[in-house]
Amino acid sequence: MAQIKKRFDVSGMTCAACQSAVSKSVLKQEGVINADVNLMTNSMDVIFDESLISPSKIIEAVDNAGYSAKEQIKESQSTKISKPKLSVFEEQANDMLKRLKISLPFFIIIMYISMGTMFGAPAPNFLLGIEGSANFALTQFLLTIPIIFANKSYFIRGFNSLFKGMPNMDTLVAVGASAAIAYGLFAMYRINYGLGFNNNEIVHKYKHDLYFESAATILTLITVGKYLETKSKSKTSDAIKKLMDLQPKEASVLRNGIETLVALEDIRLNDIIIIRPGERIPVDGEIVEGYTSLDQSALTGESLPVAKAVGDSVISGSINKTGSIRFKATKVGQNTTIAQIIALVEDANMTKAPIQSLADKVSAIFVPTVITIALLVFVVWMALGESFEFALRLGISVLVISCPCALGLATPVAIMVGTGKGAENGVLIKSAKALETMHKAKVVVFDKTGTITEGKPKVTDVFTLENIEEKYLMGKVASLEKLSEQPLASAITEYAKKNNLPQYNISNFEAFPGLGIIGEVDGVPLAVGNSKLMKRCKIDVRVYDNIFEKLSAQG
Repeated sequence: MAQIKKRFDVSGMTCAACQSAVSKSVLKQEGVINADVNLMTNSMDVIFDESLISPSKIIEAVDNAGYSAKEQIKESQSTKISKPKLSVFEEQANDMLKRLKISLPFFIIIMYISMGTMFGAPAPNFLLGIEGSANFALTQFLLTIPIIFANKSYFIRGFNSLFKGMPNMDTLVAVGASAAIAYGLFAMYRINYGLGFNNNEIVHKYKHDLYFESAATILTLITVGKYLETKSKSKTSDAIKKLMDLQPKEASVLRNGIETLVALEDIRLNDIIIIRPGERIPVDGEIVEGYTSLDQSALTGESLPVAKAVGDSVISGSINKTGSIRFKATKVGQNTTIAQIIALVEDANMTKAPIQSLADKVSAIFVPTVITIALLVFVVWMALGESFEFALRLGISVLVISCPCALGLATPVAIMVGTGKGAENGVLIKSAKALETMHKAKVVVFDKTGTITEGKPKVTDVFTLENIEEKYLMGKVASLEKLSEQPLASAITEYAKKNNLPQYNISNFEAFPGLGIIGEVDGVPLAVGNSKLMKRCKIDVRVYDNIFEKLSAQG
C-alpha cells in the first residue's frame, strides 16, 4: 500500500460545519486514510492510498459536498510556498468589500425609510400614511433586491448544503433571510388586499410588519463580520510573509564568467553566487572564495555574527556583514533552510490541537440543532397563542444569532497567531498539540548557550590593570574599533558614545580576520583581539586567566 500525503486548497468554506462536511465527504472515499481540513487556511491535508484513489477523485468528493478544491502544486522556489493562501485571503476580502460597497448604501436607505419614519424623520409624501403603504412596502422590497443579489452566495451555498443534508452557517443565514423576505412579500399582498377592500386595519397592521429591513440587516451585517474575519485571517499570515522576506527576490550569479542579476526562483544547483556586504544570502551553499561574517540571528538566535571562510556553509536568510564572498548553491527551492522553516510553520497551522477535535464534534451537530430549536421556538409560541409574526420573528432570531463561526475559528486562529508570533521570534512550534501542551511545562531546557540573548552584543564588564583608567583604555580601544568591521566593534563604539569617551588619532591600522585588529593610537601600538592575536603579537595575557574563566562561566 503506497500512502502519500497531498495538500488541497478548498474554497467555499465559511464555518466549522463546512469544515466538517468536507472532511466527512472525503473520509467516505475508499483509500482515504486521513483528512485534516483547516478552516483558517482554507486548505486540506489528505493521506491516501494512491493505488485506490486519485487526487481528482478527492476533488470530486469535495465538489459533491458543495465546495470546490484544487491540488496545491509545489513550486520550485520557497518564496512561492505561501502565496496561494495569501491570495485566497485577499480574494475573499476583496469579494466581501465589493459586496459591502453594494449592500451598505441600500441598507442605510432601507433602514432610514423603515425606521426613520417611526421617529418623525422626513420622508417623501408618497411613502407616508395609509395611501402610501403600498409604495412604502414596494420601495423596501426594491431596495432589498440589490442586497440579495450582492450576497447571493449565502443562498446558493446555504440551500445547496441543506439539500445535501449537511447544513452550515450559510444555511442559517439563507433560511433566516428567506423567511423574512417571504413574509415581507406576504405582507405586501395583505397591504394591497386591505387597500383594495378599504380595510385600513389590515393595511396599518402589515405596514409595520414588513421584514425586508430584517433580511437586509442579516445579509449586510453578516457580510461585515465575514469581511473583518477575512482581514483577520490575512493578518495571521504576517509571520510567514516576514519569513519569506528574509530571502532577497534576486541575486548576482556568475554564469559563463559574467555576473548576472537572476531572480531567486531561477537560481540553480551549483550556481556561483556573489554576495557583497549588507546583502542577504538567497539560498544555502558553500563558500568557494572570500572571508566574511554572517548575521544568522533571524535563523539561529545567535547574537554574534559568525565568521565564515572558504569551505564553510552559508544558510539562506543570513545577512552578510563584512567581506565579499562567492559561494556555490547547494540547496535551492523547497530544500533551502528558509523554505523548510516556512513549511514547518505551515504544517503546524494545519495540525489540530486536542481541544479542536471537541469543537469539531460540536460544530458537526450544531447547525441541525439550531434549525430544530428555531422550529421549536416558532411552534411553541404559536401554540401559546402568540401571533404568527411574533413567532416568526423569534424563530428567525434563533437562526441568525446562532452562527457557529467563533466555535470553529477560535482554536485555529489562536494556533496560527501563536505559531506565527513564535516564528517571528525565532521559536518554531512543530504542532498544535505541542503548543497546547506547553502550558503544562515546568522547566525549559535549552541545548546550547548563546541563543537566549537580546540579539545585540553590548559591553557588560571592563577589567583593567591597577595603573590604567577605564575611560583612558576604552577610549583608545573604541577609537581603533571605529575602523573595524569585526562583529563586536559596534558594541565597543556604542559603549564609548554612551559614556562620552575621548577620541584618538589612529594610524597603521590592520585587521586580522578571525583574530582581531592592531594599530597605533596617537603613536602608541595597540592590539585588540582574542588570545591567538595576543600570542601572535607576543603579549602575555596569562595574568587574566582567572577573569577569562569567570566570564566564560557566565556564558
